[in-house]
Amino acid sequence: MTNTTDIFATLASVVGYDLPDDAATDSFDMLPTMLGRQNSEDSIRPHLLTQSFRGEFQIREGRWKYLDHKGSGGNDYTKGIMQKYALTESATDAPGQLYDLETDPDETTNLFFQEEAKRKELQQLLKHLKSSGRSAPRNRIPIGIKNIPRVD
Repeated sequence: MTNTTDIFATLASVVGYDLPDDAATDSFDMLPTMLGRQNSEDSIRPHLLTQSFRGEFQIREGRWKYLDHKGSGGNDYTKGIMQKYALTESATDAPGQLYDLETDPDETTNLFFQEEAKRKELQQLLKHLKSSGRSAPRNRIPIGIKNIPRVD
């Protein structure tokens, strides 16, 4: 998993810049993956925290995606050209959404109530990330261009 926020830490790593812990607090260095140094079984990014235009949070961890709100978080599917993309809500009483992207990549079945343990785990992770003010690791060490092998 990667996100556009990772560009910041990745470019800092390329040029060998030590990012202070209070900068790019949600940016992970993806350079090890780009250079083939990262074990494909170990994700650099253990989770992906995103925020909608309305300030609503979503978190992705492995095959799971939790949305801490109802609806899409950004689009209004009740009118205009977006109506044709509206999905029927499968858990109308749920204050949030939980999807298993491995079995439901189209996010059609909200498992908010059925997968209570996973929901609570992701809610707790989201609460921790919000209170800590960051999702990226501290003390990031850049690779630096001098340590990137040349391709001739």
